[in-house]
Amino acid sequence: MKTTVHSLFLLLLLLSDKSISQIQDLPGPAKQVSVTVDDLPLNIARHVSNEEMKSIVGSLVFKIRSEGIPGIAFVNENKLELHGRRDTERVNILKTWIDAGIELGNHTYSHKSANAVPVADYEQDILQGERTIKELLTERGMTLRYFRHPFLMTGRSLEVKNEITRFLIDHGYRIAPVTIDNAEWIFSAAYDNARNNNDTTLMKKVGREYIKYMKAKFQYYERQSDSLFGRQIKQILLIHSNRLNSEYFNILCTMMKDLQYRFISLDEALKDHAYSSKDTYTGGSGISWLDRWAISQGKTKDFFANEPRAPLFIMQLAHVDNE
Repeated sequence: MKTTVHSLFLLLLLLSDKSISQIQDLPGPAKQVSVTVDDLPLNIARHVSNEEMKSIVGSLVFKIRSEGIPGIAFVNENKLELHGRRDTERVNILKTWIDAGIELGNHTYSHKSANAVPVADYEQDILQGERTIKELLTERGMTLRYFRHPFLMTGRSLEVKNEITRFLIDHGYRIAPVTIDNAEWIFSAAYDNARNNNDTTLMKKVGREYIKYMKAKFQYYERQSDSLFGRQIKQILLIHSNRLNSEYFNILCTMMKDLQYRFISLDEALKDHAYSSKDTYTGGSGISWLDRWAISQGKTKDFFANEPRAPLFIMQLAHVDNE
């Protein structure tokens, strides 16, 4: 009985704010990663009930919290709406992220691409996307600080890109880059489609392939980091708020820890001087900042060889043609 009580006490201590802070401060492996989550409150918000959204988000947030991750998550405010109006229940679901110690950032109101709309429209989407986030953060004495470009697209010309950057700086934002980019959204769509078909065996297969793929992506960007900087930079991972991660996040974390990663905040990651590297990329794709820096340095296509891709059966199940 004493052993059981003692174990329970240790578990509660481990999950306390103080103990999680202490865990993050402990000396750790050389490799470090900041975990960032996009498309809050849920990327398929239009297709689920509030009750289902609450369950999926609650599971994902609990897993992030239980891993002691100092995360940050980016919101599309139109996903808080039902029938064109902000829904109180969905706002309360969003609050669970902050209540778990996860900072919120702006991902625009409607997830428009900077490559596809006029600058003025894009900037308006940024402003429209901050109303609720600012309210929630202000209630907790916090400030809205970070912005994440939808699709990781930053503009098709340096003029557009620089104008958007100036706008963000003028409005108190810091851009949240991504180094470990991936096609997790394809696996998520495949997972949801398997679930819609009540195929639990296929769901497990998709989940296993997801973890295998993400491990390969980490190892790929580790090689890119070594090639560009001669060391392992502080990486920034992008994933999404979805059902797949709500069910596989702990396994994803185990994979990262097996690769000797320690979880750090976005603030800490951006202290790495790699993030001051020149970025002149204006191509049509949303890509990793490691790739942007490589292109800005004039690296040839051989530099980008052997990047892991989603398996064909995953793409077919997700009903997509390419990444």
